[in-house]
Amino acid sequence: MKTLLRCLVILPALLASSVYANDLDFAHIETTGYGEVTAKPDMAEFSVQVEKLTKTSEQAKQSVDKVVSAFIEHLTAEGVSREDIVSGNLSLSPRYNYPKDGEQELVGFRASRRVTVSVYELDKLNGILDSALGDGINRVDNIRLKIRDQASYAEQARMAAIKDARAKARSLAKGFGMALNGIWSIRYNSVSPQPVLMRNMAAEAKIQGAGGYQDAAITIRDQVNVVYRIK
Repeated sequence: MKTLLRCLVILPALLASSVYANDLDFAHIETTGYGEVTAKPDMAEFSVQVEKLTKTSEQAKQSVDKVVSAFIEHLTAEGVSREDIVSGNLSLSPRYNYPKDGEQELVGFRASRRVTVSVYELDKLNGILDSALGDGINRVDNIRLKIRDQASYAEQARMAAIKDARAKARSLAKGFGMALNGIWSIRYNSVSPQPVLMRNMAAEAKIQGAGGYQDAAITIRDQVNVVYRIK
């Protein structure tokens, strides 16, 4: 029974190997190249949430709009371009109290609005975040450090991956007394660099430290799979 099980396990592997061999009926080397580039962030993006609960829907709307307007004015005074400030639509919904006995009671209306900001002068980031909490903002979250010229760094990582794949193939071929004889195939899936997520802050929280983002780094990685003919 054990022998039969071994045969059942090995058979699929042999079949897969056979199919692969039939597809590539020539001497070849398959390599995977890896590339990595590290860059300092030169911009930040964050969102703020404004929420108000009042007796009437109009009061809730006005309260939220007032906070958002004051926040935008503060940002522009700090040198943030209006194009780098994106205000979301106002969300308005009733709020009810549900007593154990009796019908539901309307207690007020909740209005909320999200604003997303891009900051290109990182030395102003901490001050902007501090003032946001003082402007009546309920929450600052999704603080991400990013790179403006992302495409350039991605290209550097890609070229490093290509160079790595080629170097490995040449080394292997040389070690076995052979030489590369052209490329048979290239498989490539780009890897999107991830921004550095710094922290979330509730309204009552205080920003600790100053310029902690200065030591942050973003790593852009890429890889490529190449099949070389050898002779």
